Amino acid sequence: MNGSDAPKTTGGSLPRIVAASLIGTTVEWYDYFLYGTAAALVFGKLFFPHSDPLTGTLLSFLTYAIGFAARPLGALVFGHFGDRIGRKRLLVVSLLLMGGATTAIGLLPTYDSIGAAAPVLLTVLRLVQGFALGGEWGGAVLLVSEHGDQRRRGFWASWPQGGAPAGNLLAAGVLSLMTTVQSDADFLAWGWRVPFLLSAVLVGVGLWIRLAVDESPLFKQALAAQQKRQAERRSAERPPLVEVLRHHWREVLIAMGARMAENISYYVMTTFVLTYAVTHAHFSKQTALNAVLIASAIQFALIPLFGALSDRVGRKPVYLVGAVGVGAWAFVFFGLVDTESFGPLVAAVTVGLVFHSAMYAPQAAFFSELFATRMRYSGASIGAQFSSVAAGAPAPLIATALLKDYGSATPIAVYVAIAAAITVLAVLCGRETRGQDLAAVEDGNDPRAAEATEAAAPDAAPVGKPTAV
Repeated sequence: MNGSDAPKTTGGSLPRIVAASLIGTTVEWYDYFLYGTAAALVFGKLFFPHSDPLTGTLLSFLTYAIGFAARPLGALVFGHFGDRIGRKRLLVVSLLLMGGATTAIGLLPTYDSIGAAAPVLLTVLRLVQGFALGGEWGGAVLLVSEHGDQRRRGFWASWPQGGAPAGNLLAAGVLSLMTTVQSDADFLAWGWRVPFLLSAVLVGVGLWIRLAVDESPLFKQALAAQQKRQAERRSAERPPLVEVLRHHWREVLIAMGARMAENISYYVMTTFVLTYAVTHAHFSKQTALNAVLIASAIQFALIPLFGALSDRVGRKPVYLVGAVGVGAWAFVFFGLVDTESFGPLVAAVTVGLVFHSAMYAPQAAFFSELFATRMRYSGASIGAQFSSVAAGAPAPLIATALLKDYGSATPIAVYVAIAAAITVLAVLCGRETRGQDLAAVEDGNDPRAAEATEAAAPDAAPVGKPTAV
């Protein structure tokens, strides 16, 4: 089989696949960001009430960071089974886990009710959220990437990425509404629970849509080929994780490096900024949330545009512009927030998310195109989620600690700039993947994929190898 023989999705069904992935990821990210926003605004008071305000926020962000520790485990488990039994089934499981954990947080007693058990239970539920999200991202972007053709993959695959700003927009919007219609006392007493309980409704909608889509045609094809090889050899192939680490370790490292600036800048500019704006720049909670709302709405519109641009000029150039831009903007970002004026605050967050979008939009197609179908869920998920432990997990924590120790935002800007330098280096070390035929990678046109196939079946005759010209 060659690239032209790969199964294609009809024009009418691809938008439906995109919509299902986008809505599902929006719900997942709503749940995840809701925790981050609540950690910045209320969890310190509710679950760590005996600490000073900044220390309470620091402890709150610690539980927030712990959720990232479960994301690599989710990537391993969901990647393994997603490469074995399909993308769609695992996406349903991830949505149920995330929604269940978020709804449970909305029902959780606080420290005043059950003492130290409250932050412990909060941490456990955060771990479940992290585990679910670790498996969600890879499946959602692959379901879209593997349905379409290579000419517009950057555009279509960027839509599930829009679930991040959409989820953040929804989370910040619901919390902003609650803080508007309630007094601070009522919001702390019970109002903060409403957005978490709303997750149960959103999960129901997401499941209804996600269950209606088809499995990836490339995965079906790869699974049939795998079963045929196993029948011929009468032996099982190595687990996808083993193949990824043996033959695609370089691509995993590139993906991990590419995530550093994207992940760190995002959580600093959307989560930590809420704490910084309220405690250091003296904005109200509502004003800080409104700034994130406006910036997230603009980012949602920009992501597919940057995805389409990566189809025209390449994944690497667009990604590099975002990495360099966010590293430089970090030094301007906090200066604008420090003006204590709403307009500069909105500009700071918005421009930061413009540069972030230039990285985030092509990321889905870029990572998908690095791996063969039989190991793509594992490879893309491992590369994306293992880096989150070193990048997104400690970002608000490190930023809060730096602010507490130095009383200045300059060290935080340096921190973001170092992450940007790592990402630039990683992307420069990677190959340009624009136009890569995903079926061709599976068939061995990528030397590392061919090497993996031969290693798995040393006695089998080479089938379908391209003829040298």
